[in-house]
Amino acid sequence: MDVLINVINQSQGRDRIFRATQHACALCAHVLQHNWEQKELVDKLKSLEANLSAGRKLLRLGNAASAIEAAKRAVRLSDRVLCLCLTTANINRALYFICDNALWARNVGLVRGIDKERWSANASRCYLLSLITSLTRDVYVISQLMVHRARDQHFRQKMDAHLNQSPEVVDVIIPQLDAFLFLLLHSLKSQPSVFLDTIKNICDLPLPLDKLGIYKSNAGVVAFCGLVSSLIGIVTLIQPKLRIKP
Repeated sequence: MDVLINVINQSQGRDRIFRATQHACALCAHVLQHNWEQKELVDKLKSLEANLSAGRKLLRLGNAASAIEAAKRAVRLSDRVLCLCLTTANINRALYFICDNALWARNVGLVRGIDKERWSANASRCYLLSLITSLTRDVYVISQLMVHRARDQHFRQKMDAHLNQSPEVVDVIIPQLDAFLFLLLHSLKSQPSVFLDTIKNICDLPLPLDKLGIYKSNAGVVAFCGLVSSLIGIVTLIQPKLRIKP
């Protein structure tokens, strides 16, 4: 119970709980949409999803400032690849939140003259660019982990022993494939935060891709991916050691 209260007390925690509930409603509505006996329930789920989406936009007011501060911190990183990826990702996150806040202001009638479709498309583009640069960071970190592991003498002995136990895999499929997968899996196992962040970013990709029409997915796939991403985000709040750094 203390863990739940701690998550709820954080603005990020509330947003992720709302997001998980929103996508769970969308997923349930998609599954039940062809069941005419559940039409009333489907309508309620869609209404709840819309209300949660509007509530999340209100919770995200001010997130642009947090993203800008994160970009300032990223600029000071000594690793130039991480510096470039994280700075670009956070700048695009800030632009996404600015577009999102403008759309919220238009929806509640605070401002006029905003082209909803244009600003929504711009928000999705910024979100997509942020995800792409975040995934680039994940791939870079994974490659660094693999290089570090490959140079470890104890691990090399362990990998050689594994390959000697199943030489037919290497000979029959693709040379070095088994060694690569063994190295990759053990590298991710040593840093579960990197694995979780990679899965989270991959799961988030269908949302902007679908909105921009780059790769259309059905509502069920988008909702499921969004739910998985949200649950991972909640887990990283409950267990900060599972949150990727920097």
